[in-house]
Amino acid sequence: MLTENIMQKLLVFERRLLRRIFGPTQKTNGEWRQKTNDELKNLINHENIVRHIKSKRLSWVGKDERKHDEREVKSNNK
Repeated sequence: MLTENIMQKLLVFERRLLRRIFGPTQKTNGEWRQKTNDELKNLINHENIVRHIKSKRLSWVGKDERKHDEREVKSNNK
């Protein structure tokens, strides 16, 4: 289960990685600055790690439900 604390830590870690991957932004006066959180969200199309984890969990639940419906009883008789 993802608690608020864990979700916050995941988002902070993700932003740290994204800042390293995408690098700094150069201002018009030639200075460099880190990308803001909003800039990072736009770069990844608002798909963060927490949303990804939640969607995967939902797909696993669906797979588990289908697995129980599709499974046939196996016989141990030879």
